[in-house]
Amino acid sequence: MELLVASAIGLLTAAGVYMVLRLRTFPVILGLSLLSYAVNLFLFATGRLAINLPPVLKSHSNIDPAGYTDPLPQALVLTAIVISFGMTAVIVMVSISACLASDTDRIDLTPAPGAEAEAGEDQPEDRR
Repeated sequence: MELLVASAIGLLTAAGVYMVLRLRTFPVILGLSLLSYAVNLFLFATGRLAINLPPVLKSHSNIDPAGYTDPLPQALVLTAIVISFGMTAVIVMVSISACLASDTDRIDLTPAPGAEAEAGEDQPEDRR
């Protein structure tokens, strides 16, 4: 079970980093979401992964209490899910406004190939 969860965390992290390094805003937003999912899964796994145990510890239970999962990482993951959802909404709105302002969704700082010729025509001679 731990190997499967660790592999999923590694895969989500690798895909998230790959998507963040793209030159368009939509893949960057998806990459940030994948990275937040990887962190959430990592936090969830820190509370111990237990299979076939009841979720609530009862006083008359004959099961060892050391086998139960820690509820604190689960609470942290729930909080992180809400925060990441809100931040994703903010990032989407900022990227939409930037796309509408610049007529492109590119995030690099170099001008587009056709924009160099157009920008050179509007500049005065002393600024070229």
